[in-house]
Amino acid sequence: MGLSTHVLDTMHGTPAAGMAVALYTTQGDGATLVKAFVLNPDGRNPAGMLIEHASLRTGTYRLVFDVAGYFKARGVALPEPNFLNRVSLDFGVAHADQHYHVPLLVSPWSYSTYRGS
Repeated sequence: MGLSTHVLDTMHGTPAAGMAVALYTTQGDGATLVKAFVLNPDGRNPAGMLIEHASLRTGTYRLVFDVAGYFKARGVALPEPNFLNRVSLDFGVAHADQHYHVPLLVSPWSYSTYRGS
């Protein structure tokens, strides 16, 4: 239970190790930083859950993934301006007693997400 994320680099067919990510709580137009971290070799938060089960609350959240920074660090030649810079995913947690997994599949040109399990 709780909140987790996982990022896969679809250009290289690997986890997005080294990508910077930030988690925010949101309310209206405001956002409060909860934590910032860099993905581990498996493309996940090195500390495990982003929010543990007991601390997850009903509400709205935002994950921000530094896509351009990650691909530049991998040596990918990106146009200026690059197509994707930061991918921001706003999502809601309606049932804090359930596990919310927010994966990101990403390349320099596209991304996809869904509510995982």
